[in-house]
Amino acid sequence: MLVRMTTNADEPQTRPRRRAPAGAAVLREDVTEAIRAAVFEELAAVGYARMSIEGIARRAGVGKTAVYRRWRSKLHLVLDVVSALAVQGLPAPDTGALESDLRLLYEVTSRALRHPVASQILPDLQAEAARNPEIAEAVQKALRDGQEGVASKIIVAAERRGEVRVGLDDELALDLISGPLYWRSVVIRSPKLPKGYLDALARATAAAIKAL
Repeated sequence: MLVRMTTNADEPQTRPRRRAPAGAAVLREDVTEAIRAAVFEELAAVGYARMSIEGIARRAGVGKTAVYRRWRSKLHLVLDVVSALAVQGLPAPDTGALESDLRLLYEVTSRALRHPVASQILPDLQAEAARNPEIAEAVQKALRDGQEGVASKIIVAAERRGEVRVGLDDELALDLISGPLYWRSVVIRSPKLPKGYLDALARATAAAIKAL
C-alpha cells in the first residue's frame, strides 16, 4: 500500500513531495520570489479587493500552504511586498550637475511609473490606503523613502558643488522633485508625456530648488 508523505519543504504543485529535513520548515527562496512576483501580477490583474491567496498561489505555481508559511494573510503579504520597494530604491544619478541629475532621475522614474504593472497597482493601492491605515503607511513609506533617498543624494551633491544653498528646505525640495511627475503619471494618468516634457521639468525643478 502506498502512503502519501507530507513535508515542511516548499514545493510547486506540479512536483512530487519530498521528505524535508527534520526541524523547522524549509522556506525556499525561489518559491518566495515566485510568490512575490505573483502578488504584483495579481494586483495588476484584479486589484487588492478581489485578490486572494488562492489566486496568488495558482499564479505562482505553488500550494496555498507555501503562501501561508510566509504570510498569515493577504494584507500582510501585500504590506511586505510594498514595503520592500522602499529599500530597493532607485540609482542616484551622478552626472556632475543638478539639472542633468534630475533629468536622468525623471527618465528612470517615468519608465517605472508608466510600466503596465505599476500603472495598475499604484492607483489601486492608493484607493485601498484611504480605507486601510496599514496599507496607507506601507504605500507612503515605499513611495516616499524610495524617492527621498535618491533626492537627498542629488541635493547633497548639488550643495557640495555650490549649485544650491546649504541647509535648504529638504522637504520642500523633495516635493518639487517628486510631485509633478507623480501627479501626471499616476494621478491624472496622462497616456503620453509631451515631447520635451522631462527636459522642461528638470530645468524648471532645478531653477526652483536653486531659488529655495
